Amino acid sequence: MTTAQHYAIGVIMDPISSINTKKDSTFAMMLEAQRRGCPLFHILQGDLFADDGVVYAKMNPVTVKDDPAAWFEFGEAVIRPLHELPVVLMRKDPPFDMEYIYSTYLLELVQRRGTLVINRPESVRGANEKLFTAWFPQFCPPTRVTRDMGCIREFLAEQQHIVVKPLDGMGGSMIFQVRQDEPNRNVILETITAHGTRTVMAQRFLPEYKQGDKRILLIDGEPFPHALARIPAEGEGRANLAAGGTGVGVDLTAREFEICAGIAPVLREMGLVFVGLDVIGDYVTEINVTSPTCIRELDKIYSANIASLLFDAVERRLAVG
Repeated sequence: MTTAQHYAIGVIMDPISSINTKKDSTFAMMLEAQRRGCPLFHILQGDLFADDGVVYAKMNPVTVKDDPAAWFEFGEAVIRPLHELPVVLMRKDPPFDMEYIYSTYLLELVQRRGTLVINRPESVRGANEKLFTAWFPQFCPPTRVTRDMGCIREFLAEQQHIVVKPLDGMGGSMIFQVRQDEPNRNVILETITAHGTRTVMAQRFLPEYKQGDKRILLIDGEPFPHALARIPAEGEGRANLAAGGTGVGVDLTAREFEICAGIAPVLREMGLVFVGLDVIGDYVTEINVTSPTCIRELDKIYSANIASLLFDAVERRLAVG
């Protein structure tokens, strides 16, 4: 197996100066990589560029420390071909806009030269975090994806109570509950679809969200055996931590292990090594592949080191080339 001393890691992320170290999963990954002796390089999305098919990056050597007052220190920035790094973690947070897509194109060029990119860039590009659930209808609530407001109204008439959300949202933004008897339903649908010009997802409302919108972490297809159940704040229709939800640790149920086992082979085949499933009741509602979170919260609750499981998986992949 490739040893830790033999691989450097580039981390493409939001500015490390702006993160909340108590909650940032990328920071947890960096701490574990450093513990293994891996040199770390901090890279911003705008630091990537290509010349004649070779992707370069301006990168800062960085050391990290689990200290909320002084958690990182940069070395002198260098510009070098990105494929010289054996491993690159793509951990830039959404929005998943055209700039994100352009970054996946650049990272695909890096991957073609032998670098292990986590997660695989073409799979990140192809697995919309909302719509990817449609690959696994046996594990999903009734779902309709459309920009046709009449089509959504028909779905609402069938289900009586639905949730509508954009395909590119995060953190609970722009998520609406709509009931059949909602007097403002047409206004909501006009807003969410931008008057029928933006494709959205509608799903049957799952009242189990009050018991927690669970985040399950899969590492190379294997689930961490506990989830973070995000409990909504009083009077709040969303359970996201960003919307004021509270995180509680829970054991995975038999149904949740079944869901993970059903989805895992596809994730492995697609090179989606670190993935977050969102589960409400018995159903998957989202499959997060860009920069899944909740490592720090679960580590704290269970005295775990989830990032070590990730780097075990990275090293297995490096060992087989």
